Amino acid sequence: MSDGIPCLWMRGGTSKGAYFLARDLPAGRAAIDALMLRIMGSPDARQIDGIGGGDPLTSKVAILSPATRDDADVDYLFLQVFVDQALVSDAQGCGNILAGVGPAAIERGLVAAQDGETAVRIHMVNTGEIATATIQTPGGRVDYTGETRIDGVPGGHAAVPLVFGDVAGSMCGSLLPTGRAVDVIDGVACTLIDNGMPCVVMDAAAFGLTGDEAPEALESDAALKARIEAIRLKAGPMMALGDVATKSVPKMTLVAAPRAGGAIATRSFIPFRVHSTIGVFAAVSVATACALPGSPAAPLAVMPDDGLFRVEHPTGAAEVLLEMGADWTVLRAGVVRTARKLMDGRVFPGPSR
Repeated sequence: MSDGIPCLWMRGGTSKGAYFLARDLPAGRAAIDALMLRIMGSPDARQIDGIGGGDPLTSKVAILSPATRDDADVDYLFLQVFVDQALVSDAQGCGNILAGVGPAAIERGLVAAQDGETAVRIHMVNTGEIATATIQTPGGRVDYTGETRIDGVPGGHAAVPLVFGDVAGSMCGSLLPTGRAVDVIDGVACTLIDNGMPCVVMDAAAFGLTGDEAPEALESDAALKARIEAIRLKAGPMMALGDVATKSVPKMTLVAAPRAGGAIATRSFIPFRVHSTIGVFAAVSVATACALPGSPAAPLAVMPDDGLFRVEHPTGAAEVLLEMGADWTVLRAGVVRTARKLMDGRVFPGPSR
């Protein structure tokens, strides 16, 4: 460790994270978790002695290894390193960090690049599903430059299309783990749904909100956060997630009628901070909830004719293309993200605490 650990620091979608090869890390999750806390500088609200940015969106880790499945090219394990707690969670995947996995796998020699474009089949170890990322590789090298823009990221970059198969019940075992489109928890109508990400979808109006509040205003409302957390703790066991007090799922999403031409407006708790955008898989789950009769999202949503849902969030909108079956299962989902290599070098973990 005194010589540092090879690390790619990358932006994936609207998140940033450290990308490692599994062979460069110690064996065993306990040792890895302890190491990641030292690398990120947790627990500390500023993460001042590590590379984390003091925000859940910049305190993320991807661990890559050779594929263990015939239908994949690379294995990807996502870890969420909590900022102000000594916790590391693999209880969820991350669709934004996923956008950097294809480029990182090519950069590190796990996947051979083709001339032009390279399709990378990614085994998402957290949930067991497969995603296919298409990476721009002119001349057999990753090219991050381009004109594709996504809300929440300045400037244009190379597009990274991501395509998913059936992701229903990724962690909860079924799309609607309670078997119902709506459950009432603490007097609030909720849709408990898992279409790639376990989410609790609620009408912002049930909390006396309009749904267009700034994240900072929601962050500062201690009573609101306590009420939402109380619902989350009850929803966890109902969603087959068990005790979620120290877990990063389910995500808590407040919805409202769209205001900028989208399908639905959102404000997401992830779960202890308010997301400045919305996660990729959370957007898929919320878009699906819009189509469920009885869901709090359904009467608020403006349903698209072409299956392209623009899920509005505080800094713009995430576009999700859904092909849905008769039982509301997503047969295929597609999103376009971008990614960029920010730093390639060695990271030096802080001292053990």
